[in-house]
Amino acid sequence: METKLTILYLPAEEGGFTASIVEVPGAISEGDTIEEAREMVLDALNELTLARRELAATAVQQGATVEYVSAVGFS
Repeated sequence: METKLTILYLPAEEGGFTASIVEVPGAISEGDTIEEAREMVLDALNELTLARRELAATAVQQGATVEYVSAVGFS
């Protein structure tokens, strides 16, 4: 089963679109078109994931156990 995320596109007052991934707080970006907003919010998701992974690595140094899993199979 493949995991799917929900991208919400809202028209911006100044033009273009604001895009957010509903299931991932903080994954927000914008673009002049929906296609550009999609690309930008997926880049934001990648950056957010990398930053949170670094936080997890810090927790490991403090004695926590961390497991990395594939998102495939979640729904």
